Amino acid sequence: MLNKVKKALGKSQSRQTKPMQATVLTREQHNISRKDMSENALKVLYRLNNKGYKAYLVGGCVRDMLLGLKPKDFDVVTDATPEQVKELFRNCRVIGRRFRLAHVMFGREVIEVATFRGHHTNEGKPESSAPKGKSDKDDKANLSAHSEHGQILRDNTFGTIEEDAERRDFDVNAMYYDIADFSIHDFAGGIEAINNKTISLIGDPETRYREDPVRMIRAVRFAAKLGMDISSESADIIPSLASLLGNIPAARMFEEVNKLFLSGNALKTFHLLLEYKLFEPLFPQLVPLLQDKSSREFRLLEQLFINTDSRINNDLRVTPAYLYAALLWYPLETRAEQLVVEGGMNKHDAFLLATNDVLTAQIKRIMIPKRFSIVMREIWQLQLRLPKRFGRRAYQQLEVPRFRAGYDFLLLRANIEGGDLAELADWWTEFQQATPDNKKAMLATLQKSEGGYKRRRRPRKKSAS
Repeated sequence: MLNKVKKALGKSQSRQTKPMQATVLTREQHNISRKDMSENALKVLYRLNNKGYKAYLVGGCVRDMLLGLKPKDFDVVTDATPEQVKELFRNCRVIGRRFRLAHVMFGREVIEVATFRGHHTNEGKPESSAPKGKSDKDDKANLSAHSEHGQILRDNTFGTIEEDAERRDFDVNAMYYDIADFSIHDFAGGIEAINNKTISLIGDPETRYREDPVRMIRAVRFAAKLGMDISSESADIIPSLASLLGNIPAARMFEEVNKLFLSGNALKTFHLLLEYKLFEPLFPQLVPLLQDKSSREFRLLEQLFINTDSRINNDLRVTPAYLYAALLWYPLETRAEQLVVEGGMNKHDAFLLATNDVLTAQIKRIMIPKRFSIVMREIWQLQLRLPKRFGRRAYQQLEVPRFRAGYDFLLLRANIEGGDLAELADWWTEFQQATPDNKKAMLATLQKSEGGYKRRRRPRKKSAS
């Protein structure tokens, strides 16, 4: 394995001898306008430019504006170091150890400013041109390092725009908008890729995926978002390297998975993840339940993603807690049944223990923050509580803070499973909309149909003789 990684890294270094050349599109040759850009991003670009630094918009924002889409973020790249950027902006902080960045903050909007990345050797010694004004004391930070699998562990080797372009992941992301003359510098044929609706990795695919395995799910995300295909050279090797996602910190994976499923293209993304064997490293507990596409488990996930896409594309909110609660429901149900059969536990205790087991297993792959896992537990517990409606319970359920999320999930399950679950979902739908008198009538009818509700009485205390 180690020899294979070294060989792949050798390929990566060999391409450094041929600097990439940009195709330059003048202002008249492209459709990008400053009217479509963030005012705060323009402030950052202009200040850097006015202080003698090179400054460009780069990556997804340039790509999306060329496609007529509205970018969510505007990223800036420059020849200034993070410390030099911080000197220019009082509202700036330098973040990151593996990959140092400057964040310039304007209220809720954050403009990310990166320094041109350069090439590096396995030993961690910089071998490319550093940005102007860099002092010797920066040398220790200006290093890089790889793991035995080829993954980049530290990447603070600064360089030129040509080297930075070669370090970009995909051809459609290696386009730079120059604030100095409003031109676009296309280093990897990004314009052609957009026209051909095909995205490709820059450089040797195996090397680039090993450097950062997250690039595999980024390839899927871009393909789904942009309606493009992944080139065969970049796609064919993905299944054999999918397991490398297990080396990515679980905290980072939470953010990446949110981007996969909360960007309005969740259903297509789901199918692509399965196609390229990338779903298992993310949700290993789910994969055994998804072998049959006609199964309730598979159909529930498809309906979940259809609903999620609909809400996102209609500017409605979707919380990660609901998404993960739905994703992990059937593994939870399966584990609880296993504990009842094999452990002899009652259903309630089995459910609580299964909840812990499923969450513990999942956070090894994706670190779900506690503020979301608590809500997940509440949504799950409501699935046990909603069938219990006698007496004051139905009214009490309506007052539970997570009732709406629990009810929505009940509707989703009922849509897939039907039967008694569908009747229960219909009952709660009607009960919420009923008048006070009708609510009482519904509860009376329910009590009668269920054979009456007998209140338990405490045994009388024996009188002292």
